[in-house]
Amino acid sequence: MRVHFKAMESYGPGNAAAQAATANRVDLIQMLFDGLLESLTAAQGHLQRGAIQEKGKCLARASRIVVGLQSSLDFEKGGELAQNLNELYSYVTRRLLHANARNDAQALSEVLGLMGDIRQAWAEVPSLVPPQILGTLH
Repeated sequence: MRVHFKAMESYGPGNAAAQAATANRVDLIQMLFDGLLESLTAAQGHLQRGAIQEKGKCLARASRIVVGLQSSLDFEKGGELAQNLNELYSYVTRRLLHANARNDAQALSEVLGLMGDIRQAWAEVPSLVPPQILGTLH
């Protein structure tokens, strides 16, 4: 997988380029998911408080991250898993648009749950891959 630096910029403020230079691909994906979950959680809070403009900004950031994750998929190496993730990311993008347009807290919660599950799966990757291989994923 290759992670686009534009998606890293969507991760948030700070020194994303420095983090990307020292992180392996698994770390980068995890960072993107962390930023995604942070944006979704913030959007939920803004929606509950009626801060619609802030909610929209958070959901726009979340959408950019999802697009970055989607564009990083390697369909040759990833096969069926990459295709399934591509479909999931497309669905999530549609749900985010719906949640934003309709202020739908339930759709937002659904996306947060789905992406939380995927983030948890990525958290387990380092324990499944031998350290010598994980170290080559730069």
